[in-house]
Amino acid sequence: MSGFVSFVSSGPGDPDLLTRRAADRLARADVVLYDDLSSGPILALAAQAALIPVGKRAGRPSAKQEAVNALILEHARAGRRVVRLKSGDAGMFGRLEEELTAVRGAGIAFEIVPGVSSVNAAAAEAGLPLTRRLTARRVQYLTGADVTGKLPQDLNWAALADPHAVTVIFMGQRSFPDLAAGLIAHGLPADTPALIAEAITQPGQRLRRGTVAQLAEALRRDGPSTAPALIFYGPLAAISDAAVEVLAG
Repeated sequence: MSGFVSFVSSGPGDPDLLTRRAADRLARADVVLYDDLSSGPILALAAQAALIPVGKRAGRPSAKQEAVNALILEHARAGRRVVRLKSGDAGMFGRLEEELTAVRGAGIAFEIVPGVSSVNAAAAEAGLPLTRRLTARRVQYLTGADVTGKLPQDLNWAALADPHAVTVIFMGQRSFPDLAAGLIAHGLPADTPALIAEAITQPGQRLRRGTVAQLAEALRRDGPSTAPALIFYGPLAAISDAAVEVLAG
């Protein structure tokens, strides 16, 4: 008798930002397979479940996707209520498709529980609207790393250098200096506003603002932090929050 799989979005890690459905699925779970970025206080809500870490982090030993898929199927086939706990929103750069393909192929029932994206949480923490009348006509998301961990080579530079778009980069700390050089070469002004948001809603949260050129230089000089981070650039609204540091230069 097959169980049931809930792909649950944990948001940026603050339990207060979980949906009621996410909290309910955690409370009723038999098994929780969780990402590294979902390994904090949220797991306390799964008091009766077996907790299995299956996270992936750049530069660290990580579970292979095939092994994660196999664990999901193993526990679901044993009739258990499985929660696959994903950071942010499950459908946003979270390898959800591979896991959906596995459960569909095995004929196992599932659901997707949406959640607060780290993008929205970071913007809220910075007091930053993602769109602005007349100046920010669209928002676009980009991964800053391909399967090799380097800047993707098939970028749409015209779209990324659009001065009327707010762009959000996931997993881009290492590649941003190269990306910034390409953006500037394709016409994006070097003084375009930029923001880097690290460890959003976590105890080590850090927000820094400046320009594209300043952020590229800071990351080139200091290297990436160990915390998960998002990078925003484009026609961002003025940020005056005292909690947001100003990049030097």
